[in-house]
Amino acid sequence: MFIDTATIRVRSGSGGHGAVSFRREKFVPKGGPDGGDGGNGGDVVIRTNSNLSTLMDLRYKRDYIATNGKNGGGGNKNGKFGELAEVFVPVGTTIYDAETGELLGDLTRREEELIVARGGNGGRGNATFATPSDRTPRHFEEGQPGEERTIRLELKLLADVGLVGFPNAGKSTLISRISAAKPKVADYPFTTLIPNLGIVQVEAGKSFVVADIPGLIEGASEGKGLGHEFLRHVERSNILCFLIDGMSTTPQEDFATLLTELGKYNIEMLWKPRLVCLTKIDGMGEIEREAARELRFDGKPARLISSVSGEGIEELVRTLDAELSRERNN
Repeated sequence: MFIDTATIRVRSGSGGHGAVSFRREKFVPKGGPDGGDGGNGGDVVIRTNSNLSTLMDLRYKRDYIATNGKNGGGGNKNGKFGELAEVFVPVGTTIYDAETGELLGDLTRREEELIVARGGNGGRGNATFATPSDRTPRHFEEGQPGEERTIRLELKLLADVGLVGFPNAGKSTLISRISAAKPKVADYPFTTLIPNLGIVQVEAGKSFVVADIPGLIEGASEGKGLGHEFLRHVERSNILCFLIDGMSTTPQEDFATLLTELGKYNIEMLWKPRLVCLTKIDGMGEIEREAARELRFDGKPARLISSVSGEGIEELVRTLDAELSRERNN
């Protein structure tokens, strides 16, 4: 199961109270104040873990509570700090305040962390308040309360290339051809219900990651079909590879619809480098192939490929690798 959203509740620890205390030692008259400070409450920290690939664990544990700081004591003893609470998430997780929608952080690196609830400060003990004019203060500070909030997490896949296309455009078949990924393939819409990642080996020591995303339909930007379940994962791709069914009677209109849905969701996605492929050419005759070669997308001819016969696949992999190299060097 691929879990890419979760909502959790977090609460940091409250700070400990400062102490009111005076030295009481034999042969030491008029002992001064020695009340220690309270300890700070523990934070709630979200950390990335490269061994995780879903947010599934957060579906079973929803509350993360740090401990309170200890109160200060006599003899200038400060209270112990509260223990933090850690939440581990995959790389590529975005964190929002569930109530306000505020973006709190976007964790895209290994071992990256974000404090989402800061522990309350400990209060000062009476030793802190001693002055030449007030040598026996009897006041102290209470510890500050911790923070409590509800957090919404979204996982967006980190892939070099995102495959974009209508259901049954051949995305799953292509990724199974160019990588070791084994997505489910069938002849009905929405065969792919979860994003699949595949590592494409170009040559020794050189590879890139392709994301096979659930099929896009008209109205996806408004939540139709798999809606945002699809679109959030395309955002992070460096290059978009559009797959258009070569047997479609309206390939250019299909391409225009895909672009429209991407633009409605996030206009910046239209600025990403992209290339267009016509798939399933193994089912075309020579006349149909010639007509396909005449089609123009973004003013350029599409690449003709067949994941079944392997035609055009090696050239496509080389092209994607070259485009990625250009992007990384810019």
